[in-house]
Amino acid sequence: MERRSFLKKASAGAAAGALAAPALAQAQPAVTWRLASSFPKTLDTIYGSAEQFVKRVAELTGGKFQIRQHAAGEIVPGLQVMDAVQAGTVEMGHTPSYYYFGKDPTFAFDCAVPFGLTSRQQTAWFDQGGGRELLREFYKGYGIINFLAGNTGTQMGGWYRKEIKTVADVKGLKIRIAGFAGRVMERMGAVPQQIPANDVYAALEKGTIDAAEWVGPYDDEKLGLQKVAPHYYAPGWWEAGPQLSFYINIKEWEKLPKEYKAAIECASYECHVIMQADYDAKNPAALARLLKNGAKLHSFSKEIMDAAYKHSTAVMEEEAAKNAKFKKIYDPWKRFRHDQNQWASVAEATMQNYLISLGRK
Repeated sequence: MERRSFLKKASAGAAAGALAAPALAQAQPAVTWRLASSFPKTLDTIYGSAEQFVKRVAELTGGKFQIRQHAAGEIVPGLQVMDAVQAGTVEMGHTPSYYYFGKDPTFAFDCAVPFGLTSRQQTAWFDQGGGRELLREFYKGYGIINFLAGNTGTQMGGWYRKEIKTVADVKGLKIRIAGFAGRVMERMGAVPQQIPANDVYAALEKGTIDAAEWVGPYDDEKLGLQKVAPHYYAPGWWEAGPQLSFYINIKEWEKLPKEYKAAIECASYECHVIMQADYDAKNPAALARLLKNGAKLHSFSKEIMDAAYKHSTAVMEEEAAKNAKFKKIYDPWKRFRHDQNQWASVAEATMQNYLISLGRK
């Protein structure tokens, strides 16, 4: 009898909860925002993660909070998303923060810096290692609040018309690359170039540039670069775990009901996890197709990696010496990186390297 009574009460409570959720949504205001993306729709994994985000926000708010997503160029160019959010032209944006390196190199910590954190380490730093607090203090000066919005995982080192085996081979190399990586490559003797993605193939084909970095196998395959620059290098030491961000205008954020804020928090975490999983699932098959169609896979030599690390460290230290905002994040970030790599070397890297060695036999 007691059990039947308990089940009856539990069923009644569940029914009441089911009725309360729509009623709660109905009590909230209808809100419509615009989201400007830095990406074209053709990058379905990156652009698609934000599509999942806006869908989940609508679901979690009973359809009362609608966010309309716009691809790069529909409202503003991809490199102007932060400016649009800051100015209130749009309420939010989806972008990689290192696009705004020219405004302040500190932005790169919210995405990737040379020889930085892997995807998991970046999430750990942001979520549990103090990164969120440091970055949000920095973003306040721009009237923006930032949220996790995905990660590609360690990217590839790009496509090259000829092999590069030594540092001498880097000298004079015209490569499509920007930000901190561009500074480092310049120190190594390369000539960094800024070229839109749509123009990369033609530039390589004509010899206007000698090399270009993009993302990884799944996205790179769409550009067909193996036809004109067959040498595919790894790793992208400048992007060990590049994180994407949602930017929200702080004034618009503060207007939201707490339930809508919670919906954004939840949806952003889902989007963040799904993007990485999507790339991990798609990249192996894409790499196999690229190799079948003429790509020649290489690893950067130790000589090149050592030189890149040396120059990366020098560039970062020099920036910290002259930029107080950068230094405030760089010092604790550097300690976190050290501790994370020490821990990774104990168990995970050992296991992964063993399994990889088996696969190569």
